[in-house]
Amino acid sequence: MIKYYCEKNFSVKRHPSANTYICMNYFNKILLWAKNLLFPSYCALCETALTETEEIRYGLCEKCRTSVKSMQGKLCNLCGKPLISEMDVCLSCRNGADKSYDRLWVIFPYTGMYCKLLKSYKFGKNLALAFFFAQKVLEVIAANPVLQSAVIVPVPPRPGKIKETGWDQVDYLAKQILKQGQGSIVSRCLKRRRSKIQKRLDRKERMENMKGRVYVYQAPPKTALVIDDVITTGSTMEVCSETLKEGGAEKVYGLCLFYD
Repeated sequence: MIKYYCEKNFSVKRHPSANTYICMNYFNKILLWAKNLLFPSYCALCETALTETEEIRYGLCEKCRTSVKSMQGKLCNLCGKPLISEMDVCLSCRNGADKSYDRLWVIFPYTGMYCKLLKSYKFGKNLALAFFFAQKVLEVIAANPVLQSAVIVPVPPRPGKIKETGWDQVDYLAKQILKQGQGSIVSRCLKRRRSKIQKRLDRKERMENMKGRVYVYQAPPKTALVIDDVITTGSTMEVCSETLKEGGAEKVYGLCLFYD
């Protein structure tokens, strides 16, 4: 079948490496089509059946994919959330304690269809959405020169999480970024000791719960981009950033898919 596709589409002479690339591209499409035939895919938002190759790859129908927009407008220069005032830093960041990270970017709000999107990925294990999210992360990196030399550091999972759930959604996202982003580097230099589950705690309790629980497992990069799926109180991002700087990192940036 691969030979058939190659012969059909190589009507003009191309460089051998180009032929190999096109063959692999068709091969991947055939695998994707075959997988969908055996295990049908549905849109993570509207739940309609996905039939087109690109829709299956993203886990979203074309209509829903175009409706999912990254945040636009004026954003806080520190936490990345939308600004109400004309100042460059939001009221929460102006009145709060100093942050260990140098700047944070967030892509989507955790409301409405965006909430459904994260739940489908995180709890429904819709792996195709990681391909979509990785592209959004790479768009942020491409638009901000300070991030282009940063090494990606995924927030470490709590001990036992992978055994309980079968995977870690943040690390899987990092793998997709590495696969899609030319020149991207991922460092799993942070580890996490056992602690209580964060979602059951308020901000003060989360900070106390995380103190001393994250540690440097390997030498951290000089410039790090810490990635996480959702930010609520910011305690996890703060502790990871503080730990990286204590371990030798000079610049630490953060990027979260959603903010709550």
